[in-house]
Amino acid sequence: MNVTHKEAWHILTEQDDILILTHRAPDGDAVGSLCALFKVLTSLGKRVGFIIDTVPKSLAFLTEGMTSPEFEPKCVVTVDVGDKKLLGEALEKEYGGRVLLNIDHHATNVLFAENTLLDAAAAAASEVLYDMFTQNGIEITPEIAMPLYVGISTDTGCFRYGNTTSATMRAAAALMDTGIDTATVNTDIFDTKTREYAAFETMAMNSMKMYCDGKVALLLLTKDMYRRANIAENETQGINALPRQIAGVLVGITIKEREGGNYRISVRTREPVDAAEICALLGGGGHRQAAGCELTANPRTVISTILKYTEETLKEQGLI
Repeated sequence: MNVTHKEAWHILTEQDDILILTHRAPDGDAVGSLCALFKVLTSLGKRVGFIIDTVPKSLAFLTEGMTSPEFEPKCVVTVDVGDKKLLGEALEKEYGGRVLLNIDHHATNVLFAENTLLDAAAAAASEVLYDMFTQNGIEITPEIAMPLYVGISTDTGCFRYGNTTSATMRAAAALMDTGIDTATVNTDIFDTKTREYAAFETMAMNSMKMYCDGKVALLLLTKDMYRRANIAENETQGINALPRQIAGVLVGITIKEREGGNYRISVRTREPVDAAEICALLGGGGHRQAAGCELTANPRTVISTILKYTEETLKEQGLI
């Protein structure tokens, strides 16, 4: 069932031996929200553990000093997870049916947890956590403020995306008021590229193809491209925004090859196109301007399938 910020906090304070999970291939909001919740709960004297997929190098500073004790969890909490299948096969099998509380901001959340704190108007799960902490009198120290700020800033494209609201800006301002070094973080995360990333970005842009009279741009990123650039997939999340940056493009599609013929599809759109609506047709979800789904097939079928649903959506809206 859906719960309020105060009800969610009451659930947490009544628990111990808490395990925090987030989605695989974690982004800034996933890492930030997990770290912030971990720090708050451990500061209250609770035994808290966490499991997280490989953290991107640019975000590794958030988890420094964090250790997860071994225990049998009595309470499983997820953050920034709209569907338990996003935990990955192993974690979904072990913990997917045991989630007591899910804290999220995705409108397409399937309500898989026993209790769900869902605020689809929030720009990030980290913003939902900020509201929960402040509404329940938790002091936001710099150690808590930093992961919350990273979560909010990354999910808003450093406050450039349409999900940025006045409430988002007020939360970010309050976090900045704790004295955290946001300038350095912004530079390191948004304005710095490794040589490997720069090489990969060049290959990605060279692979771009245009469809629907230039209104759709598509990238196909293969395992061979990752190998040649000597870079891991979780270091290339910024690539997803590239196709949408081309003038005239309403739908940017990034397809990433994974193991076993599986492809992760990220869709980024401009108004009036709804990315979540397109991805929902393929069993995925997300936000209006940023969503995703997965398909298992050969690359030609994957491309033709996502283009089919994208083209149908554009035609229904009279955009092509």
